[in-house]
Amino acid sequence: MSDAITDQAAPAQGRWWIGLFLVIAVLVAIRAGMGEGMGRVYVQTETTRYASTTNEQGRVAWSAVADGTAGAVTIERDLFRTAGQFRAAESAAPGQQAIRVSWDRTIGLWLAAFFTLAVFSFLAGDNPAYKLTESIVIGVSAGYWMVVAFWETLVPKLLANLAPDMVKAWCMPNLEGGAFNPIALIPLGLGIMLLSQLTPLGRHVGRWPLAFVIGTFAGLKMVSHVESDIIEQVRATMLPLVAFEDDGSFAAWASIRNVLIIVGVLCTLAYFVFSVEHKGAVGRAARVGVWFLMITFGSAFGFTVMGRIALLAARFEFLFIDWLWLIDPKGERAMAVVAAATQLVP
Repeated sequence: MSDAITDQAAPAQGRWWIGLFLVIAVLVAIRAGMGEGMGRVYVQTETTRYASTTNEQGRVAWSAVADGTAGAVTIERDLFRTAGQFRAAESAAPGQQAIRVSWDRTIGLWLAAFFTLAVFSFLAGDNPAYKLTESIVIGVSAGYWMVVAFWETLVPKLLANLAPDMVKAWCMPNLEGGAFNPIALIPLGLGIMLLSQLTPLGRHVGRWPLAFVIGTFAGLKMVSHVESDIIEQVRATMLPLVAFEDDGSFAAWASIRNVLIIVGVLCTLAYFVFSVEHKGAVGRAARVGVWFLMITFGSAFGFTVMGRIALLAARFEFLFIDWLWLIDPKGERAMAVVAAATQLVP
């Protein structure tokens, strides 16, 4: 009986979501046709010419030069402009192309808005839009970091040591040195062995570089944690209980701060001493340590929540300011309306 009710409720819920989506799409379409429209990105192309010079060490440097310089390379970049600046430019010269609509960035803006709303749709339950967005985000992130790792790790640290002349002529003209480094064959071999993890027959070969990576990472992190979590903590706890200012006067707040730090560290350590029963003075110190721990965890949790709220507020700003144009904190849309109105006045 319950299964039948669930089967009947599923199509109704699907129709409800489709209707809500159509209503939102109609409202967005109406908003896009009002005034200057919404979700448009305006750009202005800036052209700069650069010429290369070689210093005494043989390194190549690029600098901006004037127009007409022989051998100069022209670089164009698009600077973002507001709707108000676009309307002002149109009022001064109708049909101008200095400030224009960037349709590729506009499409990207609408895609970003769609993906943001698709992620928010998970609040109502799992749905195809959320799954599509999740897959795209994971795939794009993996591809991005793969490209970053290739250009920041493989090329300068591996290929530059194996084939320096080729890398210098290909993509790194400022590469110093230029001698073949046979030690680079070791990470190359470990990398090839690690790729054997992709095949069922070669997984035993890939265990050796994997063990090397894990062991090296653990050793490096152990040293860094000893320096940051033990040595620096001990050093930060070695404070005078009675602090004085530079002129010799008593510093009350500094003394209170030092006492709280020392008491908090000692009481927190007492809570984690399990070889002694928590009774008497040790028990009281451990209970005080619990208070310090709870305050610390609460502060960390609050800081994390505030960070997430800041991210949420940033996405709402993107939706209401950059996409829907419902909020105009800088007066950019108002400037566009004023420019359009002055253009209509004879």
